Amino acid sequence: MKIKEASARIILDSRKEETIEVSVNNCVASAPSGKSKGKHEAKSYIKNIKHDVDFVNKIKINKFPDFYYFGDLEKIEKILKGKVGANTMFAFEVAVLRALAQEKKKELWQVLNHKLILKKAKFPRIISNTIGGGAHSNSKIKPDFQEFLVTCNKNPALSFEVNKKAHEEARAILKNLSMNITSNDENAWTSDLDNEKMLEVMKDMQEDIRDESITHLDIGIDVAASQFYNIKNKKYEYKNRIKSISREEQINYIAQLASKFNLFYIEDPLYEEDFSGFAELVDKCKCLIVGDDLTTTNFSRVKKAIEMNAITGLIIKPNQTGSLIEVRKIFELCERKNIKTIVSHRSGETIDDSISDIAFAFQADFIKTPVVGEERVAKVRRLMKFEGSSR
Repeated sequence: MKIKEASARIILDSRKEETIEVSVNNCVASAPSGKSKGKHEAKSYIKNIKHDVDFVNKIKINKFPDFYYFGDLEKIEKILKGKVGANTMFAFEVAVLRALAQEKKKELWQVLNHKLILKKAKFPRIISNTIGGGAHSNSKIKPDFQEFLVTCNKNPALSFEVNKKAHEEARAILKNLSMNITSNDENAWTSDLDNEKMLEVMKDMQEDIRDESITHLDIGIDVAASQFYNIKNKKYEYKNRIKSISREEQINYIAQLASKFNLFYIEDPLYEEDFSGFAELVDKCKCLIVGDDLTTTNFSRVKKAIEMNAITGLIIKPNQTGSLIEVRKIFELCERKNIKTIVSHRSGETIDDSISDIAFAFQADFIKTPVVGEERVAKVRRLMKFEGSSR
């Protein structure tokens, strides 16, 4: 395939903030943007978004060699690396792969992983943000934990319905407990209740869904602990129920919550540099201990976390690194080391559904996306399309 045209423009994401869209041979891709960012993730843009857009629009097409398969992305990266940021690199690479898929009359997931056979493939479990707090919520009083999550071990279409029902049930329970219910930038409910009250709501919702649907829901949390960790005094400073606790107290507190609420999943329970603390929680808890800010889809940090037994699950956000070659390397490492993989949306999303193809192509264990809001539902519908084709 020859790259005949490449262009970029600024569009608005689900938060009405600027992000980049790239077109290659009339095939379009866009990048999301995160509000809660790990300090080790790659810069979204080299200087700013305008710089990256201008660079793509001025690039000479004859610089690009012919493109035949996924591995040829290395040639693209040699040209773009250091010239554009991770968001631009990601959108450019997806647009190129979409153009190749169109030329070959294939799906995007097929050019991502040509060895994958649809009828033998597994579908990732959908993890949905049902109740929110932390950096994703604008309320003055809110839970310190960033996300309260649900997942069920069902196919995409049924998971979509069950997770939507959980979202509605959570609102009904919250309405009886709090007057201050709002919807945050990920379409999750938030109120002035504290973390433990929210977990009680999640527990009640879990039981109600089981009674109504005869379906078991697992629940989990994204603590996003770096957001309320004070580096100077080395304390976790909770604002909803005002308290300041030490590292050891935080580890014990998280372990207690895991046991009390039978949590399935805990993401970023500690400060993003505390690899050894994560490892302590892996020893103390039966649930998945998941790195996000700890690892930031950065191969060297993922490798360190695995070597230190600091994680049993890993968030993968492709636009954090920009390189789909690196994303594949991370998947391969996790598969060798038996680490569960979770491909994740970002808080500022677009209608682009490529993370569903990435999750499916590389056989991720989970995909993390809410089931409310057109930008989020687009990801689920893409998975449902694969499911329908596999029958």
